[in-house]
Amino acid sequence: METQKFSYDNGIVRAFLYATIAFGIAGFTLGLTAALMLFYPELPEFLFGTDDTTIQSLRSGNIEGLINTNGAMGFGRIRMMHTNTVVFAFVCNSFFLATYYSLQRLLKTRMWSDALSWFHFWTWQIMIVLSWVTFALGYNTSKEYAEHEWPLDLLILVSWLAFGINMWMTIVKRRVRHLYVAIWFYIATWLGIALLHIVNNLEVPLNFMKSYSAYAGVKDALVQWWYGHNAVAFVLTTPILGMMYYFMPKAADRPVFSYKLSIIHFWSLIFVYLWAGPHHLQYTALPAWVQAVGTGFSIMLIAPSWGGMLNGLLTLRGAWDKVREDPILKFFVVAITCYGMATFEGPLLATKTLNKIGHFTDWVIGHVHLGALGWNGFMAFGIIYYLTPILWKTKIWSVKLANWHFWLGTLGIIFYAVPMYISGFTQGMMWKQFNPDGTLMYKNWLDTVTAIVPYYKLRFLGGALYLTGGILMVINIYKTVKQGTFAKDTAAEAPALPKIGKDRKAGEPVHLWIERMPAILTIGAFITLSIGGAVEIIPTLTIKENVPTISAVKPYSPLELEGRDLYIREGCNSCHSQVIRPFRDEVVRFDGKNGQYSKAGEFIYDRPFLWGSKRTGPDLHRQGKRNPESWHFKHMYNPRSTSPGSIMPRFPWLITNRLDRSEMVNKMKLMKSTFDVPYTKAEIDSANAWADNQAANIVKNIYSQAPDIAKSVEEDKARKGNDFIPMEQREIVALIAYLERLGTDIKTTDVQTASR
Repeated sequence: METQKFSYDNGIVRAFLYATIAFGIAGFTLGLTAALMLFYPELPEFLFGTDDTTIQSLRSGNIEGLINTNGAMGFGRIRMMHTNTVVFAFVCNSFFLATYYSLQRLLKTRMWSDALSWFHFWTWQIMIVLSWVTFALGYNTSKEYAEHEWPLDLLILVSWLAFGINMWMTIVKRRVRHLYVAIWFYIATWLGIALLHIVNNLEVPLNFMKSYSAYAGVKDALVQWWYGHNAVAFVLTTPILGMMYYFMPKAADRPVFSYKLSIIHFWSLIFVYLWAGPHHLQYTALPAWVQAVGTGFSIMLIAPSWGGMLNGLLTLRGAWDKVREDPILKFFVVAITCYGMATFEGPLLATKTLNKIGHFTDWVIGHVHLGALGWNGFMAFGIIYYLTPILWKTKIWSVKLANWHFWLGTLGIIFYAVPMYISGFTQGMMWKQFNPDGTLMYKNWLDTVTAIVPYYKLRFLGGALYLTGGILMVINIYKTVKQGTFAKDTAAEAPALPKIGKDRKAGEPVHLWIERMPAILTIGAFITLSIGGAVEIIPTLTIKENVPTISAVKPYSPLELEGRDLYIREGCNSCHSQVIRPFRDEVVRFDGKNGQYSKAGEFIYDRPFLWGSKRTGPDLHRQGKRNPESWHFKHMYNPRSTSPGSIMPRFPWLITNRLDRSEMVNKMKLMKSTFDVPYTKAEIDSANAWADNQAANIVKNIYSQAPDIAKSVEEDKARKGNDFIPMEQREIVALIAYLERLGTDIKTTDVQTASR
């Protein structure tokens, strides 16, 4: 048969390689910054030359330098930038790098459209940069791994569709009969992320940079963690498995250990994963049957996950001498080992016994980073070291430097994960300890915080080692590129693919037939992916009894709505949860007055839900009326003035910023018209007067409780004249209104009645 000549596009591969490296270093640096702020919360003051520590400095104007950052250095915003850079910029770009290289060679054809390849590249990188800008400015939805506001959600969707069309059309024009296992995972990844992204990000825009979730409370929590857990599955797992199935055999020069195991691994993994999301919501107000289903399928995940791990490691049978010499294979081996550890630990954390100890603690942080740093990071590093010499037709500049990177990265993972495990165990046990007389042993939350600060410092050391290894990689790759010669196109030839019949041939194995029928493979994968989410989500969204209402729970006032949006803007849910689980220690600690855990009906007006995933600070679901207004004022200005030893960062810009109320009435109208929140026409028409009265009462209480604040504000007024912003019009007052509202609707009798 006559062969056809064509070329592989290396230019797009090079672009994604550079993007992976650049954003990897950026993501690690942002993570290290966030880690530093957890034991050195004064970092913004240090960077901007501000060191005042008391409320009296309002008179002197010493905080202007810090105020001018307007919160861009706030921990919540930095954390969002870090997680999204690692997930969407580093890991996704490494996936695109691997896909654009391997897909062409596996299918023996150039990508269908060079223009679409570059459209995908630039729209994705623009999305990442815009994410940094919007998060730094405080525009976010608060949803874990999905904080982008709706214009960026649309940009992600457009870019992802471009990638999918290009991938699919390349498969159509292939010169091979069967699709290799790596491509199965690429297809499932594309389908899974598209499904998750669309369903979770259904939202109603208020304006160009503000929207509200289509779901509320418990329903929003279920959809978000169906997305959140499966973002781990289809961003941080299935694409990396596809990369493993291609690059591991290539680097080791060995065939995949078991074709049959690959089939079982693929179909069982994509089926089971979509059921497991509710294990993030154990003991919450989520319906119990959904929690149970999530736990069961999470435990089942061990089997397919370890099937993939064993298939990867056993591919190296007979090649262990090469592993000792080759840093690329060392990266791959540790990556797959970390995958196996993380996918064993995840199901354990999903069990109720361990979940009640580990959830909301640093154990989860250690678990997540074992996967991100070890599995995702080391696979990406190995592929970068593998591809660079091939693309530039040279040898790696320094094998010794690559080995140094490997050992520094490995030590970094150990120094990161182990302290977080110890910290998580410490937190989980301290929170639950009682004295013989029935009182909490560690009633002061700060006792449980100061006990783990040394582990935060060790975690920072681990992150620094990991980043240092990444910097060595940059040097090594730069030197390799400089000494080599890049070929934008690689000439190739292969025979044309004969016409493929759709019918299954006699004696042909079913899966072999599916492999040569991409449409059937894709449809089968989509159905397999959809079952779990449909079974869990549809009944919860449609059966009213799953989320019973409580008559005492009322909508937020207009000022409280504004305060809630400020809470979201600053990423406060990164450190504070807003759901009390039915544990003795939690109801005593967080709701000492009523002693009640959170019920589903309490969250019906919460768009988005704010249950959080980490308790660096205490739960706030019943925070209202627990502290005076002046305490909140001083606490936001400098937490250490009210809570000595606190690691919470300062929020002085809230003290001085004017509250933007231009959309306040429109927010209420949107809640009424779209979500049927029971605001009356009179309440909407009088929204500004309602907000003015509530703000005036809060300020009156602040001044009566803290005359020093009143004096400072008067002096500030005298100094600024016409530029002075009345305290009633400042952001801090709206935030206090929201915090003081939390949990105040509920009385013991109300909750007991609702729970019958």
